[in-house]
Amino acid sequence: MKLFQRDIILLPYPFTDLSGKKVRPALVISNDDYNNETNDCIMVPITSVIKDDPFSISLTQKDLEEGKLFKPSRIKFDKVFSLEKDLVIMKIGKLDSNVFKDIKKGVISLF
Repeated sequence: MKLFQRDIILLPYPFTDLSGKKVRPALVISNDDYNNETNDCIMVPITSVIKDDPFSISLTQKDLEEGKLFKPSRIKFDKVFSLEKDLVIMKIGKLDSNVFKDIKKGVISLF
């Protein structure tokens, strides 16, 4: 599957005890050059557990350029991970570019 920066995708997350998996959304943050040149993408998770914390940003339907958000959510920019693209189940949306700028600022602020 071809993935682009700002894509919102679904992927299988393992349970913490590794006994199974659950499908969850995530945001692709790696740039398109990286996504085209490697088998991986760099992502941050999206959660519907709404806790106001300094390391996440609110996500609502109006923040999407395309697609549909199932529930109001938060993007957890402090939980950066990489994943093989073949594990992605499907694309469900694309984040607005202005909201993505806030995500980039958040990730950079961690360093």
